[in-house]
Amino acid sequence: MQQSVVPELAHTQTSPIQWVATATAIAGVVALSSLVQPDPARAAQPGAGPSAATAPAAAPDPTGVDFPIVCGPVKALVEKKASGDLDGDGRPETVAVVRCDAGSGTPPSGVYVLTQAEGARRPRVVATLIDPKDRLSVTDFAVSDGDVTATLLGYSSADVPSCCPDLRQNAKWQWKNGAFIRSTPSEARGA
Repeated sequence: MQQSVVPELAHTQTSPIQWVATATAIAGVVALSSLVQPDPARAAQPGAGPSAATAPAAAPDPTGVDFPIVCGPVKALVEKKASGDLDGDGRPETVAVVRCDAGSGTPPSGVYVLTQAEGARRPRVVATLIDPKDRLSVTDFAVSDGDVTATLLGYSSADVPSCCPDLRQNAKWQWKNGAFIRSTPSEARGA
C-alpha cells in the first residue's frame, strides 16, 4: 500500500451542521455587503484606470469668440459647428462655419478651428481652414474620426453674381505633422 504525501486531514467528511454553518456565513457576508456600498460618485468601474475617473473635456463653445472675419456693420454669425478630437490629444476641438449676417446674397464663409486650454476662460481660434476672402460658401459640413469635411460652393470668375455660385468641390482636412492638411479636392464642377 502506498502512503499519501498529503497528511491526513481531520475533517475529510462533512456533516449537515457544517453545511448550515457555511451557508449562514455566506448569507451574512452577502447581507453585510448590501449594506456597505461605495459612494456612487467615486465608485470605480471594473477595469477602469485612473483616467476613467475624470470627466471628458467639454468642446469649446464658439459663442462670443472673436473670429478673424470682417463684417462691417453686421455681426458674424456661426452657421454650423461640430466637435471632435482632431489632433489626437484627448481634448475635443470645435470647428465653426462663420459668415457675416448679411440680408441678401451668399456671403462667403470662414471655417475656423477652436481650442480651449484646460483652465482657460475662453476658447481661441488656432487655425483657419477657409478664409472668407476665398469667396467660398460651405455646405454639408461634418467632423468625424478626426477629419473635417465640407462641400464648398464658389465662383468660376469675378463676373459670376454672388447670389449664384457656379462651382462645387469637396474638401477634407486632417491634422498631420502639426498642421491641418487639405486633401486634394475633387475637380470643380458646375453646380
